[in-house]
Amino acid sequence: MWIVYILRCRSGKLYTGMTCDLLRRWAEHRRGGARFTKGDPPVCVIHVEAFADKTAAAARERQLKGWTRAKKQALATGDLDHLKQL
Repeated sequence: MWIVYILRCRSGKLYTGMTCDLLRRWAEHRRGGARFTKGDPPVCVIHVEAFADKTAAAARERQLKGWTRAKKQALATGDLDHLKQL
């Protein structure tokens, strides 16, 4: 199982990533184990999607990384009408 996730960092910035072990990856982010979150630790996971294979997860991660902050927030809150407008 592969997970694509979006984190909200202390500064309010959003980080999108992919892993096969979300708890381990969360701990790594909290310890500064990723360049993006090294100086701006995550405070919460705002969105999670599960995929059966790595290829599908990687494609979704690339897609989400190309989205605007507003689109990611609409996805995380489940506001599909707003997401479609964006």
